[in-house]
Amino acid sequence: MPHADSSDIPEYVKNKKEFWEYLHVQVAALLDGQDSWVTNLSNVSSVVYHSLMGFEGFGIAKTGPTVNWCGFYLDSCLFPPSSSRLSSTDSPRILLLGPFCGKPACQYIRAQKGGGVCADAYLSKEILVVPDVEAYPGHIACDGSTLSEIVLPMKHKVKISDDKDVEEVVLGVMDLDSVTLAAFDEEDVSGLERIVEITVSSCKWWN
Repeated sequence: MPHADSSDIPEYVKNKKEFWEYLHVQVAALLDGQDSWVTNLSNVSSVVYHSLMGFEGFGIAKTGPTVNWCGFYLDSCLFPPSSSRLSSTDSPRILLLGPFCGKPACQYIRAQKGGGVCADAYLSKEILVVPDVEAYPGHIACDGSTLSEIVLPMKHKVKISDDKDVEEVVLGVMDLDSVTLAAFDEEDVSGLERIVEITVSSCKWWN
């Protein structure tokens, strides 16, 4: 199957549960055999964005796509020329814009408390669903048409030196915006959480 067909939604997909289950299979197949995070995050942002546009529950509204942005912000240390390993004790952090689909976005976000939805999700290691971004303290308006948002931390467990002990680090966040209020629900949380897990486990994050 051509890679572009990964975002085509079959007619038998009628509800969100079926949609996310189908997309999980497509994402896993699309990332199979590739461990470059740049390549994988590029394809994930594209397949999720275009699949959502093709699904009745998130399709094209009068204002355009209901979901108007899908992409990633990543810890700056993962980018060249350093591409260094993360530690949970490193601070303060800067999140740089990674692969995405949608209009141009903020180039970076300071990971500080109250610094917006992405910063708060990154620091808390918790999924944040925001039904009304205007009511969220510290919201960063990259696109004035965005009304609601969901942000998922990209958690990754790594070994500490040669020990058997592991620590959990947050590589960055996956971010989706919508032009409608309260666009995302618990089914979307579960569906996107699994996509983040598949994506994180497929990539080689540092040398």
